[in-house]
Amino acid sequence: MTRIDAVIRRATQTDLPALGRLGALLMQTHYQFDADRFMPPGDHAAEGYAWFLGTQLAEPDVVIFVAERGTEILGYVYAGLEPLSWKELRDEAGFIHDVVVGEQGRRAGLAGALIADAIAWLRSRGTPRVMLWTAEQNDAAQRLFARLGFRRTMVEMTLEL
Repeated sequence: MTRIDAVIRRATQTDLPALGRLGALLMQTHYQFDADRFMPPGDHAAEGYAWFLGTQLAEPDVVIFVAERGTEILGYVYAGLEPLSWKELRDEAGFIHDVVVGEQGRRAGLAGALIADAIAWLRSRGTPRVMLWTAEQNDAAQRLFARLGFRRTMVEMTLEL
């Protein structure tokens, strides 16, 4: 396995175009998994995702880390603190919303390193647990999450109307 030297740091406004492209990749991948469940990326997914992540950068209970080599953003993780939820039958939790690494950064340990930094950030804020969702068909991600110590707790089921 080739290791890519990369720096992991907090995302900034200047990273948004690259984050948008990676977010669009995330959308496209999920849409290919299940076009009925996941929203179609459309023609402006990169711009839309960049806008969305830009709204999250200043949120005090959110962190976005990027993995950068030189001036190239290879991947990112987007995580945040979530309050107690009676609806979801859970206490407060950290939540990893996105983790995505582009093709040029894969199989280099970057996803695991990004998740580890997000977990460290969440831990520093006193969250008692970290949760995430993964697409049913995303076997590679599920293997990664299991290696990092995550366990299955819920199964999402969808009925199209």
